[in-house]
Amino acid sequence: MNGLTTKEVEERRKAGKVNYDTSVPTKSIKKIVYDNFFTLFNMINLILGITIFLVGSYKNMLFLGIIILNTAISTIQEIHSKKVVDKLSIMASHKAKVIRDGNKQEISIHDLVLDDVIELNIGNQIATDSIIIEGNVQVNEALVTGEPDSIYKKEGERILSGSYIVSGKCMAKVEHIGEDNYTAQISNGAKYVKKVNSEIMKTLNKIIKFLTFVIIPIGIGLFYTQLQVENITFQEAVVKSVAGIIGMIPEGLVLLTSTVLAVSVIRLSKTKVLVQELYCIETLARVDTLCLDKTGTLTEGSLEVKDIVPVNRNKKEMSNILANIAINAEDENATIKAIRSYFTKIEKAWKPIQKFAFSSQTKWSGIQFEEEGTYIIGAPEFIVKDAENKYTKDYRVLALAYTKEEMPNDKLPENVELIGYVLILDKIRKQAKQTLKYFEKQGVDIKIISGDNPITVSKIAKQVGVKKYEKYIDMTTIEKEEEIEEAIQKYTIFGRVSPMQKKQLVEAMQKTGKTVAMTGDGVNDVLALKTADCSIAMANGSDATKAVAQLILLDSNFASMPKVVAEGRRTINNIERSATLFLVKTIYSGLLAVMFLFMGEAYPFVPIQMSLIGTITIGLPSFLLALEPNKEKVRGDFLKNVIKRALPVGLSVILNIFVLSLLNKNNRITEEQYSSLCVIGTGICGIILLFTLAKSRKSENSKLPVSIFRFLLAIMTMILFILGLTVFNWWFNIAPLMPIVNMIIQLTILSIINFIVLTIVFKKIVKA
Repeated sequence: MNGLTTKEVEERRKAGKVNYDTSVPTKSIKKIVYDNFFTLFNMINLILGITIFLVGSYKNMLFLGIIILNTAISTIQEIHSKKVVDKLSIMASHKAKVIRDGNKQEISIHDLVLDDVIELNIGNQIATDSIIIEGNVQVNEALVTGEPDSIYKKEGERILSGSYIVSGKCMAKVEHIGEDNYTAQISNGAKYVKKVNSEIMKTLNKIIKFLTFVIIPIGIGLFYTQLQVENITFQEAVVKSVAGIIGMIPEGLVLLTSTVLAVSVIRLSKTKVLVQELYCIETLARVDTLCLDKTGTLTEGSLEVKDIVPVNRNKKEMSNILANIAINAEDENATIKAIRSYFTKIEKAWKPIQKFAFSSQTKWSGIQFEEEGTYIIGAPEFIVKDAENKYTKDYRVLALAYTKEEMPNDKLPENVELIGYVLILDKIRKQAKQTLKYFEKQGVDIKIISGDNPITVSKIAKQVGVKKYEKYIDMTTIEKEEEIEEAIQKYTIFGRVSPMQKKQLVEAMQKTGKTVAMTGDGVNDVLALKTADCSIAMANGSDATKAVAQLILLDSNFASMPKVVAEGRRTINNIERSATLFLVKTIYSGLLAVMFLFMGEAYPFVPIQMSLIGTITIGLPSFLLALEPNKEKVRGDFLKNVIKRALPVGLSVILNIFVLSLLNKNNRITEEQYSSLCVIGTGICGIILLFTLAKSRKSENSKLPVSIFRFLLAIMTMILFILGLTVFNWWFNIAPLMPIVNMIIQLTILSIINFIVLTIVFKKIVKA
């Protein structure tokens, strides 16, 4: 056991045969800042802000504050998530004990080279795929393969990177390094940028892309026509043109979305849920298929003894045998731990002479006691003839057997007496049943995907109340991709699933139009997590899963999931309601810009007036609406839902301003009154919309015809708007109201009539 020499180590380093870091990295802070600041949306607004600055109209630059806030919120949230994830590393040791030049050394796991000899003890995480050259160990590969049971490994056998030594000690020779390691090969499939499946984000991007396409020609045309209008200076032409353009951009909607999602992140953090990607909250609320890994999600990853069934001894004798086995066994697998915690009292202590360790090949372990013979415990089918019994349907069954004969070469003799059965179950998480019941009530289809035996997984599914738990399949029998597509239609439980098959199962579900969420904790889940529309990892899982997951359950408690779904619903439904207010402004601003482009008249607004309308009738109420409690199921298409509410109001504004422009053209109102009345008419339409949004829906379980909160919000908005028009009229370029009171009353009546007529007409069009 001299290991490599210093010269051999250097030769391997020069050849690149070093175990370099291959973990899936989180996004760098530089990349986060770049992605959030350098967006098309920000660039358009920055150019408009510079334009206003250059002509000296500084107070009209107020709209830039919203852009800065929006960018800051999304950037800070993402950086915070990155830092938390980086701290969540659970690598048992970043050091490895190696033998070099005949001496034991402790080095970084990233300094290991091919053929290094490493020493592994209980608790060590295996850093590289290696071959045991001396000693025997029990290895837990749950985070790598999904198999929950510890596996016995002896000299000459391979141990995989990412697994843990749970008992024993060995010397092993490094077989693979870097990208050649088993865990690295799986994680490599996750090293790509995943597109966010967010309907809100897609809608916002569609709107911004469309507006970007039309803003430039409309902006240039509007500026040119404003220069041609009599008595308008170059500065005024710039300011009015910018007012027309910024009105078309729903900058507050992006801010609102980021803010509301950030508030959701804070709320969820209090329930030990870390959100790595803002929009995944929305995605989870839309999920209709939830894929669960068994270990760590439904179960605690441990076993518990439920009962014993004596056959040839009484219960007291059988309990004493099991207690002696538990206290003397050297195995540290989940089965022995369960027996040890259940049988704590020994009636009569025996002296062990020889011990036989559990092996994944033999499926049993045993202890020979002085003057008592040998007792064996393990899988019934490997110990007793005709092992089938009624208990295997509901439990993991262990057979306890006895022999007086010698056991050379660790082989069972022919004559073995059955003493009884030990009935064991996986320890179910306390709230797993309640959590799954919640999802089923919400119409979410449950699929359990595990690396464990499908029969075992099916039993657990039955315990936690999964419907169609008896529909299970061993995925080792699946060879073609077409068979996977058929399997997702027929089965609920998928056992013996390889990492690649997990990914293929998720993809097959997505092909059928499903929105899929996936939970996992091991390296074997990484590919599926990356593929899923929404990915959830456990904090006690592997580093790779936490790096690719969008949500991390910091207490590794699946019971937090309903809270995330509820938060997502509140967020989407409220953003949808608030988005209606913003889209109204986009609709009428876009149409007004085109209208005045062809009319050849002065644009009626300046940016500061748009800030008054936007802040009082849109920004403030939309923010408060977005924070309102809401447990409604998400229904319909986001963009369609928003437009069908916003279009009647936007068209009402257009009709109002068209009438006012005719009055101005015929000298019935002054230029100052014209601009002020346009602001007032637009504000009135916004307030009318707020009052309509105050109406309660039947599904909100409200006995009142209106929501008190929303009704009071509409009243408050109206008061603030009046204050802006009177007390602060000098700041917002609003003319005195007294001379135009009659006109305001007429404008209010016209707005109500327009809104009612257009709403009725539009509803009929939608139905048709």
